[in-house]
Amino acid sequence: MGVDFPLSAFTAPLLSFGIAFFSIRGLIKSDTGWALDLPNSRSLHSIPVPRVGGLGLLFAVMLSWIVFSVIIPIEIWVGISLLIAISLLDDIWHLPVWSRLLVHCLAAFGFSAMLLMPLHGWVIALCVSLAIIWMTNLYNFMDGSDGLAGGMTAIGFGYYGVLAYWMGHHDFATANFCVAAAALAFLAHNFHPARVFLGDAGAIPLGFLAAVFGILGWMSQIWPIYVPLLVFSPFIADSTVTLIKRLLRGENIWQAHREHYYQRMIVHGFWHRKTAVLSYGLMLAVGGSAVWAGHQESTVQYWVVIAWGGIYLILMSFADCNQKWHSDRG
Repeated sequence: MGVDFPLSAFTAPLLSFGIAFFSIRGLIKSDTGWALDLPNSRSLHSIPVPRVGGLGLLFAVMLSWIVFSVIIPIEIWVGISLLIAISLLDDIWHLPVWSRLLVHCLAAFGFSAMLLMPLHGWVIALCVSLAIIWMTNLYNFMDGSDGLAGGMTAIGFGYYGVLAYWMGHHDFATANFCVAAAALAFLAHNFHPARVFLGDAGAIPLGFLAAVFGILGWMSQIWPIYVPLLVFSPFIADSTVTLIKRLLRGENIWQAHREHYYQRMIVHGFWHRKTAVLSYGLMLAVGGSAVWAGHQESTVQYWVVIAWGGIYLILMSFADCNQKWHSDRG
């Protein structure tokens, strides 16, 4: 395990933060009529907001990686580029679902085929590909409240970076710290009242990165496979349970809605700021427990995962009962 703090692990995130902050501010002041998120009956905002924040965020991250020669597998560079391109086109012209999903599959299967299949076989590679596709999309589903996705990105990739640094993987730590720093810069413009949103061109590639960096950390033996699942479990639990419930009701899972638990919190009076802060607290707690469990014996690790599953079940059951009670009174 390394003990020296490399200069790049400090200066690269600073560069990423600065580029992201000023790039996003410049995009906000530019003509963004081509990428406005117009409010509708399912929105949680009441005025048009530009969906260009993700472009500035990812530009800063990728430029910082290049300047500091951070080693990123070519499969990830290709995947991010494809996802930015298709998502930006969707932000502008609203592409059909099949075209977007096709590119999501290409990015996920390309990563798994090149990096996972030679070592772990096609079954593992296929399962991981499906998990990457789901994470890619659920990140976008959770980008619907001021400050939520930006803060969760900073916390999630920050935990990745800390764990990688502690295990002596300084280059990988720097890669993650650059994402976390750019997310903090985005958050400065996105915390309620938001002046900019990530847009699909930001949320989709970030979801992909959260998944593939989690897999890379596991392949490099930096953390057990459950760690990335726990770190991003607030996003994963909310989106997965909401999807299952909508499927059971026979609803269109790609149609915009306000049924995610974080959306229901805002609708019932928690508002954007309180919802974001509570979500940060949850992610800090669950991520911290994942870091702590990583230094314990396997039995303790299993119980930590089970305990968080029980906590999510209790919280969601309480939210569902509370909504039913309000509906009955209404």
